[in-house]
Amino acid sequence: MVEFDRFPVGGNGHLQIGGCDSVELAREFGTPLYVLDEARVRTACRQYREEFQHRYADTEVSYAGKALLCQALCALVESEGLGLDVASEGELHTALGASFAPGRITAHGNYKREAYLRRCLEAGVGHIVVDSLPELTALSALADDMGCEAAILIRVAPGIKTQTHTFIQTGQEDSKFGLGIASGDALAAVRRAAELPGLRLRGIHCHIGSQLFGLDSFRRTVEVMTEFLAEARAACPTAAEVLNLGGGLGIRYTHEDAPPTVAELAAAIAKSLVACLDQHGLGRPTLMLEPGRSIVGPAGVTLYTIGVVKEIPGVRTYVSVDGGLSDNPRPCMYGAEYEATIANKAGRPRQIPVRVSGSHCETDTLIRDVPVQAPEQGDVLAVFATGAYNYAMASNYNRFPRPAMVLVHDGEAEVIVARETMEDLVRQDRIPARLQRGHVPA
Repeated sequence: MVEFDRFPVGGNGHLQIGGCDSVELAREFGTPLYVLDEARVRTACRQYREEFQHRYADTEVSYAGKALLCQALCALVESEGLGLDVASEGELHTALGASFAPGRITAHGNYKREAYLRRCLEAGVGHIVVDSLPELTALSALADDMGCEAAILIRVAPGIKTQTHTFIQTGQEDSKFGLGIASGDALAAVRRAAELPGLRLRGIHCHIGSQLFGLDSFRRTVEVMTEFLAEARAACPTAAEVLNLGGGLGIRYTHEDAPPTVAELAAAIAKSLVACLDQHGLGRPTLMLEPGRSIVGPAGVTLYTIGVVKEIPGVRTYVSVDGGLSDNPRPCMYGAEYEATIANKAGRPRQIPVRVSGSHCETDTLIRDVPVQAPEQGDVLAVFATGAYNYAMASNYNRFPRPAMVLVHDGEAEVIVARETMEDLVRQDRIPARLQRGHVPA
């Protein structure tokens, strides 16, 4: 019997994740608990490498760390031959702490502080993606002062508006990210980069958005980017060495979702790319890709303990769990939808429609309407497809400690992020002397 996306149900009726009994995971490690299936992550990494390199040999795949990053995951994706994208100094620090090869790191960010840029140069990251003309000038001055050369990609806005939530559209002209092609800023940046000291322009970059299902958006992006690549090469020959198309492939959160497969994405991009490169008389630049959600999203399951079951006759049944907004803000931010099952009853039919609510001082609905087995206090609720942008966006709202994360593989589970404690919540707090107990104001 299969519950969702091929997570099996054991003979005892419990949901199995990576060969582990999910109910036992909840008992041993507590809830809320992020569970990551190592085999699924590895399979996704290999699919990207194999499907793209089969169709376009000079392809480099980098995992987009913003989706989910910890040191164990850095080690995992590196062992699968992927590079790594970082979007902050903190993500870079995490990667370097895991001994990730600096030359395979790409550094992102629409506003990179000098300390972040300096650390990128000191570490020798593979590429710094320049997001604006002021950053281009600042990076040149810093690299020149440090006596080194920065290998850069210029991020451009291709002017493509995708069919996804506005919060995760990033390729349109009106965006904080990148330099507009239509405005001429992108070409101006290429010309400026060719003149400035301390820089070596290697190519161009774009990212059109996240959770995308339509292959036409990717094809159109290839067309726009290769046309611009030809213009960039005329202004600076090295600008055509790398074409980075970012990521964005969507995943299946519910049974209604039907995203393309990695193979379908690879076929669409490679076919369009080869045709467009030939049309513009370009060679074969290195194709770079930055998948994140589609690598880790389906591999993640979050386990909660059900605390309160509240039935409002004729209205609905509320199921309250011991987490919510602080461990998964996506439903509150942009209406993200999920599916769930009661892990200790996973072998039974899901026939009771419920609303899954969190424990915070908000109407923090995790799932608006989902069928589950008859819920009871103490049951373990499993929410699927939570590997991306759950832990990464978690907070301490209402002073909730962030959950632990375990990596499961072949029936073994290991903690890769320890659960925060109550002491962790106050570790950085300071009470001014005048407010401390016993102090008498003057």
